[in-house]
Amino acid sequence: MNKTGFLGGMITVMRKELRDFARDRRTFLLTLLTAPLLYPLLFLGMSKLTSMRTEAQLEKDMTIAVAGMERAPNLVAFLASRGINAKPAPADIEQRIRSQQEDVALVIDEDFAKDWHEGKPAKVDMLADTTRRTGDVQLMRLKATLGEYSQSVGALRLLARGVSPMVAAPVNIGTRDLATAEAKRGIFLSVVLPLVLMLFAFIGGSHLAMDTTAGERERQSLEPLLATPISRGALVSGKMLAAVVIGLVSTLLILLSFKLSASLRVGAAGSLDVSFAAMGKLLLILLPLVLIGTALLTCLAASAKSMKEAQSHMVWLMMFPMLPGYALMAYPLKDTQLWQYAVPFLSQNQMLVKVTRGEMPSAEQWGVYLAASLALAVVLWAVAVWRYGQERLAISG
Repeated sequence: MNKTGFLGGMITVMRKELRDFARDRRTFLLTLLTAPLLYPLLFLGMSKLTSMRTEAQLEKDMTIAVAGMERAPNLVAFLASRGINAKPAPADIEQRIRSQQEDVALVIDEDFAKDWHEGKPAKVDMLADTTRRTGDVQLMRLKATLGEYSQSVGALRLLARGVSPMVAAPVNIGTRDLATAEAKRGIFLSVVLPLVLMLFAFIGGSHLAMDTTAGERERQSLEPLLATPISRGALVSGKMLAAVVIGLVSTLLILLSFKLSASLRVGAAGSLDVSFAAMGKLLLILLPLVLIGTALLTCLAASAKSMKEAQSHMVWLMMFPMLPGYALMAYPLKDTQLWQYAVPFLSQNQMLVKVTRGEMPSAEQWGVYLAASLALAVVLWAVAVWRYGQERLAISG
């Protein structure tokens, strides 16, 4: 078969698979629209709720249980002036915090007054269960207020002794944040967005990739297709190309959903760069991942005897896009090393993070990334073609 025949056969198979897939309207719409609809509802809604919760707990008055209120009336009054009202703590305050009946409590030491008058550090303990996030904002607010009280009292003590409070601060520490405005605006989505995009780009065409191989093998409709004059390479390429189209359309819809959410000023995405140029960069980064995911899924589906067996691979396949994020949390890497852009999934994560931070990857980074990713896709594509060349593929059961 000549080159034109190969391309013609591949396109014919692709159109056939897309047409068959579109006939199942429910599956077709769920595949394309689930992620674009879930993305703004889940992640941007989560961001909005978190922001509302934090703002509410920082601005409104809060009430905490205080053990030993009578030992430090001035401290209690200072807390009240900052919107933190005290109430007597019950004897079982520690148990109440463990059982989540209370979020934060304050215990004033029995020797507080004695140490205070002697000029010694008077002890107070904050009680909280830091493994639960219900009281993290209250704990942060209480800690900052206690620090402010300690600093102001220390300054007054120095003044009473004729000493300038500046003596206690020999070094004036400042911070110059060199992060760009785009990076600051995208700090939340620089973690969430790459994970979402990588996951759905990798498995976006999974249903079609598995159904056109394992599904047809189970329905015993693959053998007649293999008996046609078209070459095996054109056949499997057409099937994979159809899955790639679905994966790219799904990814594009997610990007458009992100752009729409940002244009409506919803959540953290409201201040990000969502120009078509930025969306184009993201789509170019994700294209090799769509190819890799489709080729790998096709290889696995060709080795499965049923659709159920092919779908069982999704459990561990979905972990691949998540691994770089978890690894980078434990061991952050600088993105100046080129080898990172040749490692599957890590390279996509690094590239997506750079773009969401408003940075432009260098020409070397683009070159290493595209060359390594496309080379892996070609290898997996070749394995899938080889697998289709085996006669036992047509045997079901």
